[in-house]
Formats: sequence, C-alpha cells, structure tokens
Amino acid sequence: MGESRSAPTVGQIVLGLRLRDLRERAGKSFDEAAAVLSVTTSTVRRMEKAEVGLRPLYVKALLESYGVGKEEADSFLALVEKANRPGWWHRFRSVLPDWFSLYVSLESEASLIRSYEPHCVPGLLQTEDYARALLRTGFPAADEEELDRRVALRMGRQQLLAKPGAPRLWMVLDEQVLRRPVGNAAVMRAQIDRLIEESAKPNVSLQVMPFEAGPHPGMFGPFQLFRFSYPELPDVVYSESLTGAVYIDERPEVTTYLEALDRMVTQAVPVQETERVLRGLRENF
Repeated sequence: MGESRSAPTVGQIVLGLRLRDLRERAGKSFDEAAAVLSVTTSTVRRMEKAEVGLRPLYVKALLESYGVGKEEADSFLALVEKANRPGWWHRFRSVLPDWFSLYVSLESEASLIRSYEPHCVPGLLQTEDYARALLRTGFPAADEEELDRRVALRMGRQQLLAKPGAPRLWMVLDEQVLRRPVGNAAVMRAQIDRLIEESAKPNVSLQVMPFEAGPHPGMFGPFQLFRFSYPELPDVVYSESLTGAVYIDERPEVTTYLEALDRMVTQAVPVQETERVLRGLRENF
C-alpha cells in the first residue's frame, strides 16, 4: 500500500477497488479505460489503487463507459465526494507524517483492531498525562506547542471509542508495559485505572502476557491488525519503526500475524483475569 502522495483515506481505497471491479465486470482493459479519459494506463491503475485522488469528472466518465446506471452512478459519485474530504486528523498534518496518516484512517474505519504491544500502553487507551510523558521522551526537541498538538492528536483518536458502532479492541499487553514507569507514580496509577475501566467495556478485551509465560510468537515487536466491514478490504497489518512503517495486506503474511495473535492469547492471562492482574501491578506504584 505504498503511496506517492498524501495518504489516501479508507473511503478512497474502497472506491478504487470498486472501480476496478466495475471495469473488470464490464470487460474493459486498462487501455480502454484510459482512452475514455485521454490519460495513460498508469493513471487508471493508480486511481484503482488510490495512489491518486479520485476526480469526480473522471469517475463519472468511467462509470458511464462501464454501463453503470444513473442511480448507481450518482450514489457512487456522492461517496467519492465524501471520501475526498480530509479526515479530522488533517488539521494535525504538521505533526502527522503521511505514513501514519494512513494508520489513523485505517483505525477510524476498522470494525476490529487486534494488537500486541511490548513497550507501552496503546495510544487508544493512554491517559493524557501518560501520553504527554511518552511523547516528551519520543520527541525531545519538540517545544510545548508541538507537544500539545501531538497529545491532542492522540486524544482525538480516542473519540473513536465513544462513537456509535465503535470497533472491537482485542489487545495483548506485555507485562513490562505495566511495569515500565512513564511519568511519575501517580501517572502510572491513573493509567492502570484507565485500563481497568476500559477492560470492563463489552467491546474491549485486554490480556496481559506475563513474564512467566516465557517465549511467545510476538517477541519480534509490536504490531496491529485491522479488519473492516467493507467486503473489498482485506485485513491490514501495521508494523512501525523509528523512521516509518510497513502496511501488509497480502493474505499469506497477514495469516502469519493472525496465527501469532491466536497463539499469544492462549499464553496470556485470560480476559476474565485481566482486572485482577492490573490491580496487582498497580500496587507497584
């Protein structure tokens, strides 16, 4: 899912895939679609991969050439207009690299988010004080204004959990996440209290991977897996480094991550025991 422009929204990705399906069902080649628009075949390919924006006039011409009826075409074009609108996170673009912009879009549209985190509490579940202490370490050159914007972006992402139809979260946290001090003791106690509160919600499953569990399949590093209600979109795995990120949607590779998660949840403390474990670890602070 590499992109040569500002990261696409999930809506643009879905509509690009739908354009591809409509072209194939109409029996049209890339050359024939390109001729309709008087563009190169690479432009059509990039539209279908959401590597360029979806121009309504181009989309309308393609839909007509694919034999799509007016009612369906009007509905499609309305979705194009909606998908082309910048996400709420666009106003944070000064502190949001393109490679993470796609992450926020995927996160905002996912129906299921599964993850393993060995280092820190996931952003969706961080308190403001915990996030600020963590970001201050991660961006030591940031002034207070930039730090405030980074914290605001992280807190903004959490609105996802309060909306109707919020996604299901299923997260495995390594024990060291809950033992590593971030900020002072009061910050850590409040953060663990937040995790206890969130774990009681019906759409949130938190598990702790204890040290005593020994080696497990996720020891190579943190990752997130997104699943969507859109039938066109496959599961997507996200893995981050210091300077960028990798988005994986090839089925064999995604399956490897899914299998790792399934094995980890059997090694981690059961969901029913999470509150007890969290309260016990809270006593360390």
